[in-house]
Amino acid sequence: MELLEQHFDTAFAAPDGIAKLRELILKLAMQGKLVPQDPNDSPASELLKLIEAEKKRLVKERKIKAPKTLTEITASDESYSLPHGWQWVRLGAIGNIFNGNSINASEKESKYAGVEGLPYIATKDVGYGFDPLDYDNGICIPVDEEKFRIAHQGAVLICAEGGSAGKKCGLTDRDICFGNKLFANELYGHIPSRFILYVYLSPAFRASFTAAMTGIIGGVSIAKFVEIPIPLPPLDEQHRIVAQIDRLMARCDALENLRNEREKKRLATHAAALSQLIDTTGNGSADEAWAFISKHFGDLYAVKENVVELRKAILQLAVIGKLVPQDSQAEPASVLLSKISQDRIRRINEGASKRQKAAPASNSEVILPKSWEKITVQDFADVRLGSTPSRSNPEFWQGDIPWVSSGEVANNIIRDTSEKITQSGYDSSSVSLIPARSLLIAIIGQGKTRGQSALLGIEACTNQNVAALVFNENFVSPEFAWIWAKSKYEAHRGDGRGGAQPALNGEIVRGFSFNLPPFEEQQRIVKKVDLLMHLCDAIEQHINSAATKKTELLNAVMAQM
Repeated sequence: MELLEQHFDTAFAAPDGIAKLRELILKLAMQGKLVPQDPNDSPASELLKLIEAEKKRLVKERKIKAPKTLTEITASDESYSLPHGWQWVRLGAIGNIFNGNSINASEKESKYAGVEGLPYIATKDVGYGFDPLDYDNGICIPVDEEKFRIAHQGAVLICAEGGSAGKKCGLTDRDICFGNKLFANELYGHIPSRFILYVYLSPAFRASFTAAMTGIIGGVSIAKFVEIPIPLPPLDEQHRIVAQIDRLMARCDALENLRNEREKKRLATHAAALSQLIDTTGNGSADEAWAFISKHFGDLYAVKENVVELRKAILQLAVIGKLVPQDSQAEPASVLLSKISQDRIRRINEGASKRQKAAPASNSEVILPKSWEKITVQDFADVRLGSTPSRSNPEFWQGDIPWVSSGEVANNIIRDTSEKITQSGYDSSSVSLIPARSLLIAIIGQGKTRGQSALLGIEACTNQNVAALVFNENFVSPEFAWIWAKSKYEAHRGDGRGGAQPALNGEIVRGFSFNLPPFEEQQRIVKKVDLLMHLCDAIEQHINSAATKKTELLNAVMAQM
């Protein structure tokens, strides 16, 4: 016990240390190592005799049915040696275990919503051991509904079926009705309900429960549940164990709250520094922000969440002219823009590009360096949307022409595609070959897909859910354009239109704002971003390594107990 308390700091430092500490407390408790034994305690064998007498009386009084005979405990059921006075017993030997009643959804709302009676507890209303049950769910069972089984105050509930089986459990502080996927355990012999709750939460019990589960959905029948062996201490020791677990769990709660507050403060402080750093109004002091981050670098970047935000900040700084110094001798972006315009007119006249309908520009209030220009995508790129050859014609597929779907546009360089089309598939649809080193943006897709971007490493076609930005890389660096697309991911997602699944379209993409630096500065930005992203990789590796070492230290400490 002293060794356990000595290493609370070790548990605090490890990433999952507090959760492991809780497990260890319960493991030690169920092995008789959490509190000292008292030779004056009446042994568990005497408690079992009293329980047997109580059950016979309750059967005689017709308060319970005669319990089925349980299998005798054998050596194979004894997972470990118990202290003197303890005894291995079947779970069904110490309590009346029964499940509840199911109610279909329509009946629940029409008949039992908002009425007076006993609270009806379903699986969703049960937490994971330490949480109170949700009695205020609006469903009650009138007391004169005789078909419903009642779990009385002090019963221990556990979920027996589905994804939460063996995980969700809790105590009743009043009489309830409950669902058929829950088992109630009403204990004999004045066994404290909280002790059995802690048994349910212990690693050994959960392993036994999992071993008893069957079926595709996953569940344990009452017949198997009552046969699960558990360690039973003397009654007085049960009370001491509960008091000690309560005290130690309260310390774990305090540690968890302290850690959460520390992480909140760390994240908030970092967010404030980055906000000042990327301030686009010109009012913030980037130098002060950099100085603060540098001074507190070790503490700020001890968590991956801040590294993720740092990556975002690097991209944002890159596209507003705050990542590398400007060169007053460099050709300004205004001259570059003129060259781009002339080149696009030439390409249209030569038939290499099509004149596209002007799109409304999105708003941008960013203050840029004097050598930069605020433009839109349509000012430097052709935006092309692809298509999908008919799936019903097998001659259109399994060819050798790469075909990109929106799911493959995932912040990556695309060097191959999962599907390829044939020449006849190409000829029969409105697809076009997109040159290598074009920028792709997913304009529709599930989950995080919409707004994600990729650099095309090969010549390929795309489907209709991908917008391809085709431009002259002598004027706009594809790598810089990709930095811009990644920096605008959240903003571009927000520009989607529609209901259930918002989408971008060609017009919206053409109107995206784009900050154009001098070409030479674009190249320096790309190199700087690449360098800083490698630094972020190194920081994350260091965090992983430190976390691994802390976990190994905690495991070593736990192994001593």
